[in-house]
Amino acid sequence: MHVVLTERDFQRPVMLASLLVAVLMLVGKLTAWSITGSAAIFSDALESVIHFFATAFAGYSLWLSQQPADAEHPYGHGKVAYFSSGFEGALIAIAAISILYTAIIDLIQGPELQRLGVGLWITGGLAAVNLALGTVLVRTGKKHRSIVLQANGHHVLTDVWTSVGVLVGLGLVMLTGWLWLDPVLAILVALNILWTAFSLVRNSVHGLMEAADPQETERIRELLNEAVDKQVVEGYHQLRHRRINQEVWIEYHLLFRGGLTVDEAHDRSHRVEDALHRLFPGDKVVITAHLEPAEHDEAHQDRRPEPVDVLGPQETSTQ
Repeated sequence: MHVVLTERDFQRPVMLASLLVAVLMLVGKLTAWSITGSAAIFSDALESVIHFFATAFAGYSLWLSQQPADAEHPYGHGKVAYFSSGFEGALIAIAAISILYTAIIDLIQGPELQRLGVGLWITGGLAAVNLALGTVLVRTGKKHRSIVLQANGHHVLTDVWTSVGVLVGLGLVMLTGWLWLDPVLAILVALNILWTAFSLVRNSVHGLMEAADPQETERIRELLNEAVDKQVVEGYHQLRHRRINQEVWIEYHLLFRGGLTVDEAHDRSHRVEDALHRLFPGDKVVITAHLEPAEHDEAHQDRRPEPVDVLGPQETSTQ
């Protein structure tokens, strides 16, 4: 029997793995910090604490975003993904500020370090696990256009670079005996985490504000312009579109010359819709088309040169 795997089949086990690894990171890094007393390792551990809660919330958001539309949410629940990304960014920013405070106190008072070798081995092993997980999360998120998985994956990879920075810095402390390098390194780690937080919040705001992708806008316009040039339609206006994860919502008004029957105008509109569906393979495309006479007072054509051949040979109607 042939079994078809859905997006949930791919995303759920990946998110579950992320949550389990987050627990491992939390326990491992707190252990390394308790052994060494390093501010740099503490910064890495605190970031993992935040990551654990962020991953749990991301898992819930992923589940909610995949729920079907209902009476109260006729457009679905996909926007929770952008809220999740912003929430994760805010938590990361809180962690960075806490790290900065601790590191500055250590820099003023002077750090007390011990058993750095054991702490480095633990941190290095955990970084390798995180590298594998982060790569899988980002690739799966891009493949399935899941902002939740991508945000979580980038967070994990940021954690990897944080750990690498800690390893290099503490290695220099062991070689040189300069203990002040430990809190300075923690400050640098915190600043890097703040940048990641800013990026996540920025992407979240763009999604919640429904900022249109310029490249997708151009692709849609090229296809509609081709429909005009092939005289499938007389023109179009009031084009709007938005993306929510794997869903693309497109709205426009199509203009038709007078004398065309309703059936023929409807068939031509469907030709345009079918071409738009082919323009976004793998996505759920929802199209709302309003048909108008070209002589309508508010109608105006939005045309561009050099049409791209997407619709195929001109036909007067389709089945």
